[in-house]
Amino acid sequence: PDATRGRNVGNVMSGLLLGIMLARPISSIVAEFMGWRAVFVLSGITIFVLALVLAKALPARQPLTTVQYPKLLRSMLHLLRTTPILRRRAIYHACVFGTFSLFWTTVPLLLTSPTFHFSQKGVALFALVGVTGAAAAPVAGRLADRGMIRPATGLALALVIVSVFLPLMIQTGSTFALVSLVVAAILLDMGVSANLVLGQRAIFSLGAEFRSRLNGLYMAIFFAGGAIGSATGGWAYASGGWKAALLIGIALPTIAMIYYATEKKQLNYPENL
Repeated sequence: PDATRGRNVGNVMSGLLLGIMLARPISSIVAEFMGWRAVFVLSGITIFVLALVLAKALPARQPLTTVQYPKLLRSMLHLLRTTPILRRRAIYHACVFGTFSLFWTTVPLLLTSPTFHFSQKGVALFALVGVTGAAAAPVAGRLADRGMIRPATGLALALVIVSVFLPLMIQTGSTFALVSLVVAAILLDMGVSANLVLGQRAIFSLGAEFRSRLNGLYMAIFFAGGAIGSATGGWAYASGGWKAALLIGIALPTIAMIYYATEKKQLNYPENL
């Protein structure tokens, strides 16, 4: 139902985000005790078992549309061109998810470097702290249901910017620097979780007949942003160190915030939001 859509999206997406966030500490622990290849073996087994379970457990669903699949795929480009809310929300989240991927790709390199001397177990414990940021997803969903998508989006983008600014200002191997990294990880995951749910709540309100295609475009675009952020972060860390990676990480959400400042209230979200 429209009245609780944001809350429901927030609950579902918190599962996605918990999976992404827990994958990092779990993989670090597995790599510590069983080697890095075991991570992929166990992942493959888990997905195979999950596929069997879902084949049995998922209810049958008959879509109402009779449009052929190739035509549905071609229509997605038209939806992208003609849906400004989708483009805007996808760009917002591609930027913040790019920073998210950049941070979590490079921070283990920093933690295991001579600056902090962390083991894989230490990296796993650090990553577990960031999982608490997923709690922002259902909160953001409830704010969206109350018609607060726009201000909540500004807050989410600001959290991501602050999360990268903190370690940029404190670059030592001290305990205080480590605490700032922990705070940065929590704020980053909170901002990314909230912005993801706010974006989905907005595009899910555009029309049930093409909701899945809009969501597919949204997810594909922001995951592409995440892949670019991860690759760019690795390159930046290798070329210029942690500071170079952070500078790129802070530039991405800043671009999103500048774009957010161009948002016009009367043009962006349906009236029921």
